[in-house]
Amino acid sequence: MPRRYLVTGGAGFIGSNFIRYLAAHEPDAEVTNLDLLTYAGVKATVDELNELDSHTFVQGDIRDSSLVDGLVKGKDVVVNFAAESHVDRSIDGPSVFLETNVVGTGVLIDAARRHQVDRFIQVSTDEVYGSWDEGFADEDAALEPSSPYSASKAGADLLVQSYGVTFDYQAIITRCTNNYGPYQFPEKVIPLFVTNLLADLKVPLYGDGLNERDWLHVEDHCAAIHFLVDKGTAGEVYNISADRQLSNIDLTRQILVALGKDESFIEQVADRPGHDRRYALDSSKLRALGWEPGSPFEARLEETIDWYKERQDWWRPLKES
Repeated sequence: MPRRYLVTGGAGFIGSNFIRYLAAHEPDAEVTNLDLLTYAGVKATVDELNELDSHTFVQGDIRDSSLVDGLVKGKDVVVNFAAESHVDRSIDGPSVFLETNVVGTGVLIDAARRHQVDRFIQVSTDEVYGSWDEGFADEDAALEPSSPYSASKAGADLLVQSYGVTFDYQAIITRCTNNYGPYQFPEKVIPLFVTNLLADLKVPLYGDGLNERDWLHVEDHCAAIHFLVDKGTAGEVYNISADRQLSNIDLTRQILVALGKDESFIEQVADRPGHDRRYALDSSKLRALGWEPGSPFEARLEETIDWYKERQDWWRPLKES
């Protein structure tokens, strides 16, 4: 019997890519996509997904307990991508991050518990561990979030874990490093820089540019989540990483070279408050189960840049709105 999925936040970057991944790798799956279509939930993305026979879109809020209850009932898998996710926006206005990321997650996990959904996957972030000057954070590392965004995600993780202790409803939590790839909203660094340069605009680089991130292609992230639907152990946390550390200035230079621009297109801007210096995850627990990331970063970055060159119909309306 085909599995029935509820994917929340499926009009956003990672969620929409996960739905496409399911269509390619589990074509019999029935997918209900719940998304509020806030600024980062793109209607053009939903229109493309609606071309898939397996996809049903529902516009709504994960905080709406009545709506969520009806959608969760009868599902085999719930994957929660729905989140406010931009750190700068969380600094300017934290309240919506608390409402969506914590309260919304609470509504979802409670509905999944009551309807005894077989698999609940809470999609989190490496940012919950805070900055790591050296070494790599494993799943037992302390949660030390630095922004309202990462604090709201850490709060959601703890709420999900509490359901295992209190109600014996065990979920899986995934914590992933920075993603890149197609359909990413152009406020995030790679699509922002690429689309700015395609428009002959400068790119804003925070501080000295030495902040370091690990970059994982979104398809590899989707493959890891799909892998855990079958291979993961309920109640466990799994880190997902590429082991591809790169400073922001080196990333910027790679994008400049790919687009034929020089460093005069870099605009140094004041660093944001609480800007974590380095994120680094130990994903050996997941790799021991058999998952590995795919193609090298350089090849996938070039592929991503080409996508934004070709799909200006998708991103230009977002930047102009």
